[in-house]
Amino acid sequence: MQYELPPLPYAYDALEPFIDAKTMEIHHSKHHATYVTKLNEALAQAPKEIADKPLEWLLGHLNEVPEGIRTAVRNHGGGHWNHSFFWQIMCPHHQSGVPQNDLKIALESTFQSVQSFMEEFNKKALGLFGSGWVWLTVTNNSKLITENGGQGDRKLEIITTANQDSPISQGLRPILGLDVWEHAYYLKHQNRRADYIEAWWNVVNWEEVEKRYRDALVI
Repeated sequence: MQYELPPLPYAYDALEPFIDAKTMEIHHSKHHATYVTKLNEALAQAPKEIADKPLEWLLGHLNEVPEGIRTAVRNHGGGHWNHSFFWQIMCPHHQSGVPQNDLKIALESTFQSVQSFMEEFNKKALGLFGSGWVWLTVTNNSKLITENGGQGDRKLEIITTANQDSPISQGLRPILGLDVWEHAYYLKHQNRRADYIEAWWNVVNWEEVEKRYRDALVI
């Protein structure tokens, strides 16, 4: 299976002034493209039954990936999956909106308020040492399945992952994610990660996040 760099769902300058066009262009056409190339190179060395597996399967079953390419799949496969997700949960500011409906209720239930959720998310993002990601995930473990086979309660949780590690590898379903590698913001914000985080909230595609939340409830 040959992976390809997905097109952005908007122009490079569509997130201005919050995320600048040059950063978006380099981030997408250079950084993300490299993850795709390196992932394909790694999978070219894998047995067909592994190479043909969907990327989510590979990231969720890293122990079954041949040892010789496992690190490459974890890093570059994670980088490809994470970035493909990231582009989709952003949009131009005038389309961003606010959390609504079931997602708003879930955020208020878990974090007391949407504002409290954002503050906790910001704290995690600022506190993450080095490069990585901050995620809002829906838990997916044995406690979610009741004895009669029905779905149990789903819990929202903010987590961080280092480098290009994906929540998929932990059995979690991400519905929102923020790239806090320096290449995501350094051209505009230099070392001011806090400024980048604050700006990013203006381009979160809340409609897409809610869709992913609803989808996670039935997986």
